[in-house]
Amino acid sequence: MVLRLIVGDDSILVGEAISASVDELVGDGDRSLMLELLTETDYRNDDGDWESAKVLDAARTPPFLTERRVVVGRHLSRFSRKDDYGPIVDLFGEPLDTTDLVLVWERGVEPKVDRMPALPKALKEAAELAGAEVVQTSAPKGKGGGDWLRDQLESSSLNFDRGAKAAVENLLGEDRSRVVGLIRTLEGALGQGAPVTAADITTFGGDQGSTVPWALDDAIDKGDVAAALALLPRLIPYAGSPSDRSGAAFRLLAVLYKRFSNMLRLDGTDVRDDKAAAALLGMKGSTFPAKKAIQQSRRLGTERLSRAIDLLADADLSLRGTKDWPPELVVEVLVARLANLSGRR
Repeated sequence: MVLRLIVGDDSILVGEAISASVDELVGDGDRSLMLELLTETDYRNDDGDWESAKVLDAARTPPFLTERRVVVGRHLSRFSRKDDYGPIVDLFGEPLDTTDLVLVWERGVEPKVDRMPALPKALKEAAELAGAEVVQTSAPKGKGGGDWLRDQLESSSLNFDRGAKAAVENLLGEDRSRVVGLIRTLEGALGQGAPVTAADITTFGGDQGSTVPWALDDAIDKGDVAAALALLPRLIPYAGSPSDRSGAAFRLLAVLYKRFSNMLRLDGTDVRDDKAAAALLGMKGSTFPAKKAIQQSRRLGTERLSRAIDLLADADLSLRGTKDWPPELVVEVLVARLANLSGRR
């Protein structure tokens, strides 16, 4: 039995800790049977108030068709009053042997709170007394923050040279938690295990600019990862409510999926001109998009097109909760991988 309490106010760092815990505890097991993930929407009762009863019921439910269950209870800062978190304190005192329990003290999302309530001392003490691992995810400040940042770079799959490490520190400043998203973007763009230079940090650090959707298509087709990433902030809001960001991410994903699925439909056919391609794909109006689809379909070939569809499917699952990443990070990594795929010769 594993008991774990994850604490943090940064969505990316908290998400990374949750994903690592789920991967560790579920392993090769069937997630659909083993894992129960609860969020604040599950804690609302019919009157619109927050209740911890759902967490308690899940933690005390025996496994079905599996030997163990993994229960993850997120957004528990909703229960910051003593009367609300008291039942959770009691839960640490009487855990179920067949359940691995991961409780997450993080900021609420809908409606968003301006400041996350501090972890109650009684809850922390109860967790420690029960032998739970308390995981603090916040990036430290000052000198400790610099050490933490360098540890993140060293423990990644990438090989940062001295200049790259300095460039990351200059880019992020005190906003060190952004390093997780930067690393994932670099892995998508350069590939795991790749060397990273200061020039790469400048290239993939991101910049805002005006754009239109087809400009992103062009950048991906050319394999220009940096240009594709620079266009994203105008297509995916990096601020605002989670529902707005998630909705924009799903809309962009749908556009990308339709485009690559059209290429896959053209792959292996005897279609040779844009009019025939447009007819096969059911396109109306200008045949220029069909012409580009033919060209890119032939250039990529069956293997890379199939890989692109796999990447899009993985991103869709990530947006639906299999990865605890913010929507903009899911899209960044997807676009970097698609552009990197298109850039291969």
